[in-house]
Amino acid sequence: MLKKIIMAMSIVGAVSCGGGAAFDPSVTPDAGDKVQRVEPLSWWVGMKTPLQIMVNGDGISAFNVKMEGGSGVKVKEIHKGDSPNYVFIDVAIAPDAVAGDYWLVFSDGKETFKYPYRIDRRTAGSAERGSFTTADMIYLIMPDRFANGDSSNDSTPDTAEKADRSAFFGRHGGDIQGIIDHLDYIADLGATAIWNTPLLLDNEPDGSYHGYACADYYHIDPRFGSNALYKDFVDKAHGKGLKVIMDIVTNHCGTAHWWMKDLPFKDWIHVFPEYTGTNVCFSTNMDPNASKYDLNLQESGWFVPSMPDMNLDNPFTLKYFQQWAVWWIEYSGLDGFRVDTYPYNEKEPMSRWCEAVLNEYPHFNIVGECWTSSIPQLAYWQGGNENKDGFDSHLPSIMDFPLQEAIWKAVPTDSHGWGEGMTKVYDCLSHDFVYHDLSKMLIFPGNHDTDRIGDVLRHNPDRHKIVMTLMATMRGIPQIFYGDEMMFVSKDRSQGHGGLRVDFPGGWAGDALDFFSAEGRATAAVNTDGKPVPQGQIADLHDFTRKLFQWRKGKEVIHSGKTMHFLSRDNTYGYFRYNDTDAVFVYINNSRGKKHIPWSHYAEIADGLHDGRNVITGELVTVSDSTVVGPRQVLVVEYKR
Repeated sequence: MLKKIIMAMSIVGAVSCGGGAAFDPSVTPDAGDKVQRVEPLSWWVGMKTPLQIMVNGDGISAFNVKMEGGSGVKVKEIHKGDSPNYVFIDVAIAPDAVAGDYWLVFSDGKETFKYPYRIDRRTAGSAERGSFTTADMIYLIMPDRFANGDSSNDSTPDTAEKADRSAFFGRHGGDIQGIIDHLDYIADLGATAIWNTPLLLDNEPDGSYHGYACADYYHIDPRFGSNALYKDFVDKAHGKGLKVIMDIVTNHCGTAHWWMKDLPFKDWIHVFPEYTGTNVCFSTNMDPNASKYDLNLQESGWFVPSMPDMNLDNPFTLKYFQQWAVWWIEYSGLDGFRVDTYPYNEKEPMSRWCEAVLNEYPHFNIVGECWTSSIPQLAYWQGGNENKDGFDSHLPSIMDFPLQEAIWKAVPTDSHGWGEGMTKVYDCLSHDFVYHDLSKMLIFPGNHDTDRIGDVLRHNPDRHKIVMTLMATMRGIPQIFYGDEMMFVSKDRSQGHGGLRVDFPGGWAGDALDFFSAEGRATAAVNTDGKPVPQGQIADLHDFTRKLFQWRKGKEVIHSGKTMHFLSRDNTYGYFRYNDTDAVFVYINNSRGKKHIPWSHYAEIADGLHDGRNVITGELVTVSDSTVVGPRQVLVVEYKR
């Protein structure tokens, strides 16, 4: 049934040629079982990305192919796969080609059949679309655990895993409609962009809720919704002032992907005599002493047994993923990509992948998950970095894992030891000279693959406010994980990731708690682990976070200003974000006792500042050496220069 649905979606709209030649009514539009898959599903006039259509069908490589209908569209070249059931068709589309419905015409001299293919007009201004920047706050959502807006699709006949909300590593029923239903909440929080973990079909028999083992690159998982609903979600998000970032995986697919039963080429994926996992040794990419053996294992070994490793050195595989990325941007109106497991890919092909996307959309932002504690190794992956080996990834943005680790070590401790406490954050930022572009760094306290920041801080609300203050005022692009605004904690940390990916209370019909509503937050007396919290604490944390990020939206000095920070050894941290006209002063007292702000130490930037206003309270404030900040408290003051 799923195959029939996909086929129908490809055929819908194949009625006329938009003013071109009419279809031959003597030929049945449905190619029956001769054609199983056609990808990309459609294309557009005016694209820079060349179109190469992959067709899958029994014995399809025995047929010649041409295009009929309209004008300005023709087959340039045909490539056969190693499997006789694949053909790759290079299609030339003239700049003045007629947009509309075309036919792929297959013939072997004895038999002829046709398959519809749509060539559309591009939306005006599509190529010049903007993307996410330092002016944004990104809200990371795991859709299966956020909100269930349509219970009818919790389980479907054509997908393997069924919904079971009690299963830590199972599907709970959250979906795209659930996100749409709560766009107002997200926008009100001060977020300006949404990053969802993958929504494409993941048809593994278990653990499919996270979406990282793709089974179909061109269709939304029906348990989340449909392609049309995803496009509608993007449109509605834009209507609320929210950008949408798609989480994509080029490194691996899932073992349930349809092509795993019959690969187009023998080297479409990396194949070993027996299962071989990656050595996760990212340093082999830039280490001048690294062996080719170790490098091969790093980029060719499988991530886990259920995730076959794609071979991007195969030019057809690389081309597939390049135009797949472009297709989703153009089809749904996306504002950015987050690329999973970026350094696991072959680095040169991925550099060309980034180039292809940016060639089509010059202002598009792509952030790569380069999970390393090494600052020089992280900097290596950012496009434009002057690497000694001459490599340029062309990857615009990177995730700042070293800063995330520094915050984890700095904020939960009372230590005044040398190099301990908030000094760790200072030391981390002192390495900013290594990075090519500080404005293209994603900063975050945690995500779907790490412990929740509420767990790391041992449920301490004051220290949680410190972390949210850092996120709202430091350089880079801030991202918070759904529920971090209220210090969500894991349900059961002993069970790993499944426990930290808690359901958002109120996202399911019949929930006893509703943290989406102001009343529910104000009256809540337990957290997401079911343990008691003081009534009003959830609301207080939410409102504090909302205040900061709503304020941040209009503060250009935070988006593009410079940073000046000052060293201390008493678990405090003072820094300024500044430009020619404005300054923001941030003081964090992470110690157990009250602290006097050493304002005179900051004279080189503090002198001349005026019209100070406390960002949290809105009150006018004058800061001096006599100003006291309480234990585990913050002070954020905006000034004119």
